[in-house]
Amino acid sequence: MKERILQFLKSENKSSAQFAEEIGVQPSSISHILSGRNKPSLDFVTRMLEKYKFLSTEWLLFGKGNMYMEPAMQKLFDESLDMTIETDLKPIKEGPEIRKKTETIVPDNGDYEQDKPSVEKIVWFFRDKSFKEYTPGR
Repeated sequence: MKERILQFLKSENKSSAQFAEEIGVQPSSISHILSGRNKPSLDFVTRMLEKYKFLSTEWLLFGKGNMYMEPAMQKLFDESLDMTIETDLKPIKEGPEIRKKTETIVPDNGDYEQDKPSVEKIVWFFRDKSFKEYTPGR
């Protein structure tokens, strides 16, 4: 386990002192573990896993799998992404209304008052998983 702790510290770019402070143990405890004098206690491992929730327990204890757990966050374009909010949206009307609104966008050219908001970028996402970006003034 000592090698995996060293690998984790290197991967996270942490010093042993910083690591000790983050998990709430004495720096000497880390030194003893990394030198091979002592093996990590259950309390040590528990503190480490509680602090670094992204760290794989199976990897730390047994060296199996990846160091980091797979992210639980859904990707933007995952098929399983819940699109229930879409049912509450009203269809956009096409025609002169939209053209009129887009013509009133103030480009970010510095000729506006500082306290007035301006549009930096607009992104449209389509059902076919494509998108289109619009940046005023470009």
